[in-house]
Amino acid sequence: MKKIVLLLVITMTCISCSNAQKNEFSKVALKGKLTNTDNKEITFKEVLKKYKGKTLVIEFWASWCGDCIGAMPKVKELQANNTEVSYVFISLDKTFDKWKAGIEKHQITGDHYWVNDVDGMKGAFGKSIDLDWIPRYMVINKNGAIEIYRAIETDFDKINTTLKTL
Repeated sequence: MKKIVLLLVITMTCISCSNAQKNEFSKVALKGKLTNTDNKEITFKEVLKKYKGKTLVIEFWASWCGDCIGAMPKVKELQANNTEVSYVFISLDKTFDKWKAGIEKHQITGDHYWVNDVDGMKGAFGKSIDLDWIPRYMVINKNGAIEIYRAIETDFDKINTTLKTL
């Protein structure tokens, strides 16, 4: 009986730790390779560096993702209500062309990058940021610390509230 209780406690601890919000990115994540709209490679660290001193919202999405497209009106509302915030969209589309077409089709305003990895969310970069669902949102403060590490399309109130405090 004691072994079962101990096993349950360990399991619950592991589960709660896996859902914890992180406040900084791992070295592996920072070295992650992305592609910009000019088809040039850039690291995630370089992307983050561009926004030093600014509040940043990052959305991980794909043009084939129904939940991502369904959340676009909320993202646009978020942008309209928080104009001083920078927005970065990182796509997990399968091809460069589909990604670029998705940006245009959905008129997504912000800076855009593509995860050029055939394994998508299960690839090296996706794993390094614990990407298990899209759309996924992160909020980074002006000092570069992560305020929200894991938010999904149902968390816009939380994102808005956090942005108002930064």
